[in-house]
Amino acid sequence: MGDVSQNTITIPSRLSEVAKVQSAIVGAAREQGYSKEVIFAVQLSLDEAVTNAIRHGNKLDESKSVSVNYVITPCKITITICDEGDGFDPHHIPDPTLDENLTCPSGRGVMLIQAYMTSVSYNDKGNCLTLVKEKDCALPQ
Repeated sequence: MGDVSQNTITIPSRLSEVAKVQSAIVGAAREQGYSKEVIFAVQLSLDEAVTNAIRHGNKLDESKSVSVNYVITPCKITITICDEGDGFDPHHIPDPTLDENLTCPSGRGVMLIQAYMTSVSYNDKGNCLTLVKEKDCALPQ
């Protein structure tokens, strides 16, 4: 296991590029010894977050790119995903669990990301999302 994996991946706004980001980050997490459960959570969250950046942030405009910076240590995975869009206010996403929103497809991805990650934060503009997944390194491995 290495000490730290750090890298930045920049992709064009094509949905077919999401797998490239997932592959790089999941591979680095495996090298650091993360469990299948953590890797599943990270992979699912990445799929949602990068897809949202491409679809909603950059509006599928292939002339715009999505930048993904990640730092993976033995105890923590930190991933920041930025698009070139106008941003949004994450506090104004409709709650997908309310009766009036059950048939509305939007908002579920953000809810899933929040459920699977240790912490989720946005920059002030709302076009960069930082995902953190921690594991308890105080316990014997």
